Amino acid sequence: MSSGGTAPVAYRDLASFTFDGTRVPLIGQNGIFKPKVLDYPISIRTASPKKGEPPPYDDEIDAGGMLRYRYRGTDPNHWDNAALRRAMNAGTAVLYLQGVGNAMYLPSGALIVEDEPAKLAFTVALTPIGSIVVGATANELNEAQRRYYLRTVKQRAGQASFRIQVLTAYRQRCAVCTLHHPELLDAAHIIPDSQGGRPVVSNGLAMCKIHHAAFDHNLMGIRPDSVVEVRADILTEHDGPMLRHGIQELHGRRLLTPRRDQWRPSVDALEQRYEAFREAS
Repeated sequence: MSSGGTAPVAYRDLASFTFDGTRVPLIGQNGIFKPKVLDYPISIRTASPKKGEPPPYDDEIDAGGMLRYRYRGTDPNHWDNAALRRAMNAGTAVLYLQGVGNAMYLPSGALIVEDEPAKLAFTVALTPIGSIVVGATANELNEAQRRYYLRTVKQRAGQASFRIQVLTAYRQRCAVCTLHHPELLDAAHIIPDSQGGRPVVSNGLAMCKIHHAAFDHNLMGIRPDSVVEVRADILTEHDGPMLRHGIQELHGRRLLTPRRDQWRPSVDALEQRYEAFREAS
């Protein structure tokens, strides 16, 4: 089951969406949003995470692999809740917009499966946007498919949130060379997530793609004092101007670091990663 590869979308783009020349916003101030031109809600959303923290996603998933989406307020008959209930009864799909930080949202398709007034919540099955059809039912999504897609959404939301927060902390610049083109920047983990590294800003570095690759492959390391160190054999290699200016001349350069103390690279994380660099050199 494909994840669809959906990328985060900015609030302003969702709010200014048009269809056949008519403005049909996909998001509003409320979590359950119905444009005036439609009979049913078009989207439900969750808040963006706080800076430096992973998205609040786990708490929204029940044991059966379904999203538990809370009512607006405590009145089951509030017009927002009633509108989403009508969408459920009609089998009409909506967008689920997962906040990933800085007014950015990761979209998925969503089917309202069950209404639970006693719990002040709806049960929602998430699916890739491309698989949504009007009138789809919960039976068309088996548990294995739901769990697979939820894992995919959780992973993508975490990655998107981490990237947005790290690039914001580093003012959209590479920490190594200060390149200022966000489309060419990555959020690099100091301690990889495969080794237990947390998706928080203090475990991240904004890096252009070439320096991210050099860091990941131990062509260069970062000392605990935030100084770049290029591997000895790379320093003596002759391979044209890209190697010379792009990597070799960075040896001894101090990293660009965030202005806020809590966002600066963790010294402990840098020390652990630097030791791995030294062992690989």
